[in-house]
Amino acid sequence: MAYVRKDAATLTATEKRRFVNALLEVKRRGEYDEFVRTHLTYYSSDGERGLRTAHMAPSFLPWHRRFLLDLEEALRRVDSSVTLPYWDWTRDRTARSAPWTADLLGGNGRRSDRQVTTGPFAYREGNWTIRVNVTETEFLTRDLGRRADPIALPGKSDLEWALKESAYDVAPWDSTVARGFRNRLEGWGTGRGSASWRNHNRVHRWVGGTMLSAASVNDPVFWLHHAFVDLQWYRWQRRHGGARYRPATAPGSGDEQHGRLVSRHERLPPWDVTPGQLEDVSGTYRYA
Repeated sequence: MAYVRKDAATLTATEKRRFVNALLEVKRRGEYDEFVRTHLTYYSSDGERGLRTAHMAPSFLPWHRRFLLDLEEALRRVDSSVTLPYWDWTRDRTARSAPWTADLLGGNGRRSDRQVTTGPFAYREGNWTIRVNVTETEFLTRDLGRRADPIALPGKSDLEWALKESAYDVAPWDSTVARGFRNRLEGWGTGRGSASWRNHNRVHRWVGGTMLSAASVNDPVFWLHHAFVDLQWYRWQRRHGGARYRPATAPGSGDEQHGRLVSRHERLPPWDVTPGQLEDVSGTYRYA
């Protein structure tokens, strides 16, 4: 039977406590740091050579779907009642709304060094030391809304702009494409600064701190954010009559993207699964 992923704003006190405790236990066991390492390993940009899987490529959505499932499986090995909640950033849009409460993810970082000092993932609680990072910082940092140069979270109209696009992705299948649902949701735009960050990318910028780097997994909000992104893929499929992942076949040897992306029926590293196999997970979970 499929289990249910709930909106973080609707979780009961017990559900929040069990989710937090399971996450802390996965961290204590050393498993959590492996998730950070995996994301760091598979974060490749357009300018790098070789295969791109996690970002700036069609597999952005199936890659993170499988990644979330791995974390969820680890949580459920600790407590079978736990599922990943999602953060609806089109509705809960302030630093005081869900999920930034002391009983869930804690709040904003302090002004001096952006260190998170509230909630179960605060460094001073002793349970959330960052050991795998792009810097030597050991504590979780946030700058919700970016105090020095404020930005707003994406709204419903931003999501609608992505959801109405009928093609899953288009050539050249990277961060430069203006069409295609995948990049409109992932959020690589043209120009410079805030205007170029849309949807998924803009949320990372709004949270700031730890969420700005390839080690963004160190902030537990990463999972709630990506669960909401995953929900949008499900909504897009329903709106467009089960439209499929693209490309269906790999670019040929004369294409500049040859060997740089994963087509529908190719293996999606680091797993033995294809994007096509991840298009329908209704037998595993659903969203409330």
